[in-house]
Amino acid sequence: MDIYYLYYLIAGAFSGLLAGLFGIGGGIVIVPILIYIFTAQGIPEVALTHICIGTSLATIIVTSISSLRAHHSKNAVNWNVWKRMAPGLIIGSLTGAGIASMIHGKPLQAIIGIWVFLVGLKMLFMKNKMVEENDFSKLPSPVGQTIIGGLIGMISAIFGVGGGTLTVPFLSNYGLKIQNAVGTSAACGLPIAVAGVIGFLVFGQFIDANVKEALPSGILGFVHIYAFISLSVASFFTARIGAKLAHKLPAATLKKAFAVLLLVGGIKLVLNSDVFFV
Repeated sequence: MDIYYLYYLIAGAFSGLLAGLFGIGGGIVIVPILIYIFTAQGIPEVALTHICIGTSLATIIVTSISSLRAHHSKNAVNWNVWKRMAPGLIIGSLTGAGIASMIHGKPLQAIIGIWVFLVGLKMLFMKNKMVEENDFSKLPSPVGQTIIGGLIGMISAIFGVGGGTLTVPFLSNYGLKIQNAVGTSAACGLPIAVAGVIGFLVFGQFIDANVKEALPSGILGFVHIYAFISLSVASFFTARIGAKLAHKLPAATLKKAFAVLLLVGGIKLVLNSDVFFV
């Protein structure tokens, strides 16, 4: 078996576990890992980051389905909030895919890495609000939730993540218990991923012909099909394990663990970008 398939399986298992545990879709882990693997495979740098993002979003489709089913079985998904955010998530994700196709991936990695790191710091050091019951009165209006969904979808598609780095803090700060915020975030990752993949498949058809010829087999648009299948097979099973663990951990512990994950992911994205080291 090609050694790269083994790498895909390991990455998929790890990202699936994180997807279920934190409702992040695993993209914050998959994108940096794929950058290393695809670089070793010789994928041209001009298309490297975009293929990492597109493939990550494709994988998130599978992990989101597995994760949201597990969270739904625990009644942790607020479907009313999801329905209000979903139209914005879809439109925003398609828009984000279009924007990403026009921007070099290196600066984007650095920007999102810094932002993710700062969000992690805020979640780690801010006072934990031990919310015993959900307070839906704090949520924005339905239109406001749709607009916020659009922003989350756009940013998530640009950086190949499932939206958890935005959705979880947003929902937890507006009155949802962390378990419900994570469960609803997992459900929100599905429309983001589906719309984003469609966008990257379409916009990936317009890359330079010479770049297309230099790409290895199995790449369609900006999605690496072989990597997507391998990652998905592994992550599908581990996402359910992560979701079950999420309901066994105390809310404060879960929030701190999520914050540490953001700190590590942010640092890795900045280091991978090379923007500040040239």
